[in-house]
Amino acid sequence: MNTKPLGRTGANVSVIGQGTWYLDHGDRKRAIAALQRGLDLGMTHIDTAEMYGDAELVIADAIAGRRDEVFLVSKVLPSNASRGGTITACERSLRRLKTDRLDCYLLHWRGSYPLEDTVAAFEELVKDGKIKSWGVSNFDADDLDDILDVSGEGRIACNQVLYHLKERAIEHAVIPWCEKHGVAVVAYSPFGHDDFPASNSKGGAVLARIAEARRVTPRQVALSFLTRATTVFAIPKASSAEHAAENAAAGDLVLTKDEISALDAAFPRGPKPRSLPML
Repeated sequence: MNTKPLGRTGANVSVIGQGTWYLDHGDRKRAIAALQRGLDLGMTHIDTAEMYGDAELVIADAIAGRRDEVFLVSKVLPSNASRGGTITACERSLRRLKTDRLDCYLLHWRGSYPLEDTVAAFEELVKDGKIKSWGVSNFDADDLDDILDVSGEGRIACNQVLYHLKERAIEHAVIPWCEKHGVAVVAYSPFGHDDFPASNSKGGAVLARIAEARRVTPRQVALSFLTRATTVFAIPKASSAEHAAENAAAGDLVLTKDEISALDAAFPRGPKPRSLPML
């Protein structure tokens, strides 16, 4: 599994990680096996959130005895993101995850609490050793400007955003902003939300052709395309150990310039939207 620096955290993190949204909705043993298989194959970046039901509890079982292998991320809901509320939410996540620290803690999306309060809580958590770094999720470029004004350079570890072949809005402003300021971009739902390109569609045919030529799967090609920029990581969810292994193999796939150009043409990024898409 290829790794690269995640922002300015000083940590080298697997290019392909493991998302856990809806992880608690299926068979628990199957979910744990998928996460553990992912870890075995180098997908050490595991992302969760207090919003994800019992996903934190499932992760706790999956990483038991292996905590030091994992780059563990969780998120605070905007409704909890006051100064005191952020600290309380973080401590609750730590208990559920059965760990003493998070490698990164994110504001899930921007809410009504002042960013100054949330950032102050993040910095207090860093000082107390409860988190190693912090970042944001679903922030557009103007939101990133606002939190940068509060935090200063070098404090925002990452911005986790919606990014897949059919939704490339972040390429307009978010990725350039993050590249300029040393902030990692983490792509969630990198296969779309139950909307991966069908093989009989125009774009799907291009994916299939590249996959066949490289002896890989279309999903592996998609993950490689999305993480082609040095700042971008992806966190697909796997529902089985076999699916986890498929995702992990994408971490070693490097597409050629011609393949990237073909995918760029097949899945055009389109015009810049008025607001940042999110799920």
